[in-house]
Amino acid sequence: MAKEDLKWERLDNTANIFPVIAGEDMTNTYRLSVILKEEIDPEILQQAVDRVTPKFPGFNLRLRIGFFWFYFEENGKKAPRVKPEDTYPCRLIHATKNNSYLFRVTYYKTRINVEAFHALTDGMGIIGFTRELAFQYLRLSHPKLMEKMGDGLSADTSLDREDSYKRNYKKGNKSIYKSTKSFMIRGEKLPYDGFGVVHGFMQVAELKKAAKEKYGCSINEYLIAAYIYAIYQENRARITVKKPVRIAVPVNLRPFFESSTTKNFFAMVSAEFKPEKDDYSFEEITAITRESLRSQITKENLEAIFSYNVSNEDLFISRAVPLPLKNMAMKLIYEKNATANTSTVTNIGNIQVPPEYEPYIDMFYSFLSFSIGQNIKATITSYKDTLVYTFTSAYMSSAIQRNVFRQIARDGVSVRIETNGVY
Repeated sequence: MAKEDLKWERLDNTANIFPVIAGEDMTNTYRLSVILKEEIDPEILQQAVDRVTPKFPGFNLRLRIGFFWFYFEENGKKAPRVKPEDTYPCRLIHATKNNSYLFRVTYYKTRINVEAFHALTDGMGIIGFTRELAFQYLRLSHPKLMEKMGDGLSADTSLDREDSYKRNYKKGNKSIYKSTKSFMIRGEKLPYDGFGVVHGFMQVAELKKAAKEKYGCSINEYLIAAYIYAIYQENRARITVKKPVRIAVPVNLRPFFESSTTKNFFAMVSAEFKPEKDDYSFEEITAITRESLRSQITKENLEAIFSYNVSNEDLFISRAVPLPLKNMAMKLIYEKNATANTSTVTNIGNIQVPPEYEPYIDMFYSFLSFSIGQNIKATITSYKDTLVYTFTSAYMSSAIQRNVFRQIARDGVSVRIETNGVY
């Protein structure tokens, strides 16, 4: 393909920061895995990647450096090579060793892993790609399924690359971010840049009963509260009014603004616990978490958050500053604000597949890489009747994770634990 024929696109407002801050210690790479009910055949998986990648304009991209901004260009090369998983997850994606692509596909036994650089997309975008990759693999593995389902993408898979931030923002919003320092979790690191993973598998019905009947909150609020309470149990002497626990919670903006974009489209709110007395029960922390989140997750507040960010980007001086100078300024601002949150919990929601594929798929789960000050993070993923609460950590101690699942078990929820063997 001639260079003049290659399509290009701007990075969305959120994506602009990721190339600036990415490195070996902060990869900005995240993973979604699909677990099948059969062993993975690497040759068929490669065929599936080769077929699916050109169909996804949001993944068939490479990152280019312009004078004022980074931008994406259609890749045009062969799809990245599939590899067995042989190292820790979410390592930096070196595009020069990956046919210039910003995602990778690995496999282990019955599991297919898709890891993506966050500049490409958020959780909703990687769900669409990973689902279609799994469907393509299953059709190639089972000819009768190919005959029944055909070889196209599912009708509900979006390929939309609209910048929904630009379409929906309103001018004149002021910053409402909290930039004061939060409590930071400390601990002895795992050797050799270790990456610990703990999954807690639970039934959605049991979680819903515990969250709603006992505490009057949603499953999401309940799980975040359990995390805050576990941090509090382990560090209550160090958590103060001046250094509260803040859990960053990305909110998918698509339902609020009628968007189906596969670019990033989320805003960040924070569940804050600021102790004003000596002792708190789990019930009290759950109530605080619930009110903190509900007061922020409104269309008006979310609109104000991302509108402020887009307005800054649209300033003439921001557009006119050469990229090297802009990168230095953006990195300094990011590092200054990085300690505003203790950790992050991302809920990518319930992943659904057409009934024809259900007999072949056991589970989905996801997890995040680390960032400045946040060496432990969590994700929430559900499929059918099962929810998995996943913690990734760079620390040797798993006390916080254990406390989370102990509290959930005390509330009558059965929890099955899996780890990647680090603990």
